[in-house]
Amino acid sequence: MPAEVFDDPLRIACVFSNGAGTVRRAGAAGNPVLGRQMLSGLAGLVHPHGVVDSRATVDKYLRAIRDAAAAFPGGGELGAAGLSRARVAEYLWGCPHERESLTRRMLVAFDEASGALPGPVRELLEGRPFNLRRVRGYRPLAPYSENEWQRLRQACRQVADDSFAAHRAMLRAAETGGDPACGPVTPEAVAWWMVRNGPASGRGFAGRLNLSSSAMIGAGPWVSQARRALFAGTEATIAYRLLFGVLTGIVPDGIDGLGTGDLDWAGDTAMLVGYVKGRTARESVTLGRAAVRLVEQWLAHTELARRFAPPGLAGTLWLRCEPLGHGGTWFGGPIDSDYVRAWAGRRGLLADDGSPLSVHRHRIRTTFQSLRDREAWFGSTRATIDPNHGPQVEGDSYLTAATPAQRAAVDSIIADAQAGLLGKARPPVLSGGHGTAGLAARFPELAAGLTLGDEAITRLAGGQHDVFTAACADPLSGLHGPAGKPCPARPWVCLLCPLAVFAPRHAPNLLRLKAFFARQWEQLPARHFMAVFGPYAQRIEEVLACYDPHLLAAAASKVAGSDAELPLRAEELTR
Repeated sequence: MPAEVFDDPLRIACVFSNGAGTVRRAGAAGNPVLGRQMLSGLAGLVHPHGVVDSRATVDKYLRAIRDAAAAFPGGGELGAAGLSRARVAEYLWGCPHERESLTRRMLVAFDEASGALPGPVRELLEGRPFNLRRVRGYRPLAPYSENEWQRLRQACRQVADDSFAAHRAMLRAAETGGDPACGPVTPEAVAWWMVRNGPASGRGFAGRLNLSSSAMIGAGPWVSQARRALFAGTEATIAYRLLFGVLTGIVPDGIDGLGTGDLDWAGDTAMLVGYVKGRTARESVTLGRAAVRLVEQWLAHTELARRFAPPGLAGTLWLRCEPLGHGGTWFGGPIDSDYVRAWAGRRGLLADDGSPLSVHRHRIRTTFQSLRDREAWFGSTRATIDPNHGPQVEGDSYLTAATPAQRAAVDSIIADAQAGLLGKARPPVLSGGHGTAGLAARFPELAAGLTLGDEAITRLAGGQHDVFTAACADPLSGLHGPAGKPCPARPWVCLLCPLAVFAPRHAPNLLRLKAFFARQWEQLPARHFMAVFGPYAQRIEEVLACYDPHLLAAAASKVAGSDAELPLRAEELTR
């Protein structure tokens, strides 16, 4: 029986799933109109329409209604329609986590039924909470150690590759088999039949072919073997899903909800995956090469299964088949953690202390982010200093080079760091566009240092040496690549290059690059963005500050704010 709201006095009547009923008063003094509206929202959250299913939980919601009515006194007949975003934000910010959560739920439920909330307030309530739950004694999940991480990854890869190899072997066997209804029942014939008719149990296979009892007993193991190989079950699906999380770092709820329609190819080798993160909103990530190959393997592994899966499940990415009933039962949702725990036990996965390894998908994401942050801190494959060490340990263990190779590596690290500092400290070189004489007058150090002649300066000022962001004094100098060959650096690297000369004609491209940095800031974690684009984003502000404001205003009209305006690789796209 649905919950009902009554007036005079304001109260709610509920009947729970165990048959017990209750009538509770709201007592919304201060703003009775808002109190009744929130009570209406609560009615939609109570059993059978929602998850509120006890008297104690209803009492918690009623206390939140009283607090909100007291915090927003008056309001006349407007109630929720008279709320402002600023006042609601001020109130929610001062609430503890539980009261904020209950208030948000009731107001959102009321708005879904009536649409009475102002748009800004609706956006605020549907956003992230201000106050996070604080659990006493709670400690964030620690990343896996390197050995644990390697063992988990190898176990997932082994199961995924073995199951896919068995799948392909069974498909080849099916090609050599024939119809068991017209010939002998052999393993190849069973595979041939199942490829054309879908998964079946031994009894179902025998019943559809009218086999005798002795033939059914003999064909039973062949049917089970063919079904397990041709149609991926929970065992193989767990390995694929865990390995996908290891390679991508996508949140577990995002992985659970993936469908084949969420996969979008960006070129021949890159793939974009769109997923929904429960605590925020829809996000996307560009998969690396290893993750793309894994997805391709999984799609090939489940291609046959999708022909026989129910229409509602064929589009889910993690489709699996279990031998229940006379055929196969199809699943596409989350996998219970007990199955994952049992899977890890069968693989014999152990922690560093010898205890069974706890496979936690949120911990997998934590480890992925930890490794990514550490790689971003390194910045160079030649760097070996651990960011978790103190200066004394670094100096004693790493900067005291013992061999010529180690000394060369340390010298290379120091040289790269000094070059970076010099590039950041050097002011940008801008040409006013007044021809070669003006460029030579404003750029004497470059002309003298690189021994540029009149012809080279003419090409520099005339645009013959233009790259995307600036004009390059010597594209074949080899500062960022092999000497004598065109510079392979990405467009933003020119911002800190000592050979770059910025002219008025480069203003539109500089603004396009600035817009690209803004889009990357929106989609990347702050630490990751600063490690990759931070120095260049700071430099472009210094360069644009040297331009005439009227020139920048005119150039801004040519900027559309899309990735198509820049020479980007597939993995660098933002939309």
